[in-house]
Amino acid sequence: MKTWLLPNHMQWLPQDWRPKIVAVDIDGTLTDDNKRLNTEAILALQRLEDAGIPVILATGNVRSITYGLWRFLQLSGPICCENGGVLWHPQWPEVIMRADGNEAREAALWLAQEIPNLNPQGIESNAWRESEWCLFPSEDLQLIKQKISESEWSHLSVIRTGFAIHLMSPNLSKGKGIEVILEKMELEPQDMLCVGDAPNDLSMFELANWSIAVGGSFQEIQNAADVVSPYPHGDTFQPLVDAILNEG
Repeated sequence: MKTWLLPNHMQWLPQDWRPKIVAVDIDGTLTDDNKRLNTEAILALQRLEDAGIPVILATGNVRSITYGLWRFLQLSGPICCENGGVLWHPQWPEVIMRADGNEAREAALWLAQEIPNLNPQGIESNAWRESEWCLFPSEDLQLIKQKISESEWSHLSVIRTGFAIHLMSPNLSKGKGIEVILEKMELEPQDMLCVGDAPNDLSMFELANWSIAVGGSFQEIQNAADVVSPYPHGDTFQPLVDAILNEG
């Protein structure tokens, strides 16, 4: 395990506060730019769980991928997938589907008629996507936003992360999905700490009592965070969890 040297006077958490639950993004937060999981981060999340602090995986990724990670990490918190579009926990009677992805898929097909060379099939995980649709991050974001705003799909949200351009219902966000989760768990937003890296994490930053932007995150996320980690991506977690568990 690495030894972390914190910058002088750095404070990860508010004084005399410890979260009852932690919500964590996956891509770009637990993984690096090449989508490789950080093993130190995995160990840190397991330490939280061992201490009785549930971890929510809050991601733009699909349920099948998120469930696999949840299962192998042996987490106890619910999963919030597709930016709050799909919520699941094994103790709930059914999956909570907060949107139908057909509109977003139709919008992508229409965009391909309007924008030369745009690939409407999008990223590979669309094969399992249930509530939204994702285009390649290399597509022209501003042109996509312009075309969507002038179309019958103008009500859809268009959000770029480091790994995709998401077309989705305006009622979807990680924050809205986590609100549902917290209510079911009988917890309050002030009980939660969250960690993320991209614009689709802003809504959970606004909801949570305390937010951490990993090193290497989007500038708008750093501007919104309570703390910006000096460490890139998953390297944030070991020193953060040390602080949460007062083991630093």
